[in-house]
Formats: sequence, structure tokens, C-alpha cells
Amino acid sequence: MTADKKTFLPFHGHYRNLRVYHVTEALYDLTYTFCQRFLPAYGDRTVDQMVQAARSGKQNIAEGNQAAATSSETEIKLTNVAKASLEELLVDYEDYLRTHNLPQWGTEHPRYEGMRRWASSDDFMQTYAERSQQMTDEEFANLCLTLCHQAIYMLGKLIDTLQDRFVKQGGIKERMHAARTGYRQAEEAELKRLRSEVAQMKAEIERLRKENEELRKK
Repeated sequence: MTADKKTFLPFHGHYRNLRVYHVTEALYDLTYTFCQRFLPAYGDRTVDQMVQAARSGKQNIAEGNQAAATSSETEIKLTNVAKASLEELLVDYEDYLRTHNLPQWGTEHPRYEGMRRWASSDDFMQTYAERSQQMTDEEFANLCLTLCHQAIYMLGKLIDTLQDRFVKQGGIKERMHAARTGYRQAEEAELKRLRSEVAQMKAEIERLRKENEELRKK
């Protein structure tokens, strides 16, 4: 009998299939472009901070997803880091709008709903690079704010799912223990079955031996 060595390793979809990863990838591209277009090239630490925060959001989703097979704790931790990085980035965009006396588009702003629908649409990933080239800094920053809110919301939902899975299924140690326990129980059941068959065979052999002796006496 051979053990299934993969029973304790959970299957996870690839991070590139996650909508939130695509949103953070777009957010990184846009943040890089925003900093090049609207922030000074030298002497402003905000540029490095914003680009690094955007990159951290994207990269930690990928790294957390890849770590999932061997460590649920690491997956949750890195996903939380991604969320925290995007919350930091969101504040940077809010600061830019405030310090440049530009409005932040709330739900009452006439262009808010259109921006939100476009950022949520199926064709956004194919159109954001070209359309953003024509945007003012106000439009650009509010688009990135919209993406930040979307990604933070989706990561919050993802973290809830991961935590719920961890509570119900445990981490890698618990799954390894369960897999090993199941293997041992199967081995014990098989051994018990074989012992029963051997006992039955011995009984049958003894019966046949006695029958043979009776026949020889006759």
C-alpha cells in the first residue's frame, strides 16, 4: 500500500486568475506612470514610497498565493501585507489631491459613477494604459483611488475566506497529521483484514487436514 503524499497539500488557483491581482497590476503600472508625469523626478521620497507600495500590493498577492500549498499562515500574512500596502498607497493619492487643492471624487461627484463602472468593466485591463495617457492629474489620481478601494475590498474578502479555511481545515501541520492518521488507519484496517483472511485459511486447512485423516482411517 502506498500513501497519497499530496493529500495534505490544498489546491489553490493561480494568482494570475485572481481579479484582485489584475487590479493591483494595473494599479502598479498606473502609479509608476503617475509618478513620472506628475511628481518631481528627484528630491521627493513620495515617488519611491508610492511605487514601492503599489509593487508590494501586487507582489505579496503573488507570493502569498504561491506559499499557500505549504503555509496557510504565510499566505494570510502576505495577503494582509498586500492590503496594508494598498491602504498606504490610497493615503498617498488622497494627500496628493489635498495638497494640490484638487477634489477627491466621492459618490456625489458627477464623474464618480462613470469612473467606478469603467474600472470594474471587463475591458478596463485592455484600455487603461491608453486612456490614462490623456488624463489630468485629478482624473488620474481619482482613478487610482478607485482601484485602491476595489483592491482593498477584494483583499479583505480574500483574507476572510483564507481565515475561514484555516479555522476549518487547519494549517499544513494539521493537514499533515490528518493525512498521516488516515494512512495509518488504512494500514491498520488492511492488516486486520489480512489477519482475518489468514485465520480463515488456517481454519480451512485444519478442517481439510481432519477430513483427510478421517478418510485415511476408513
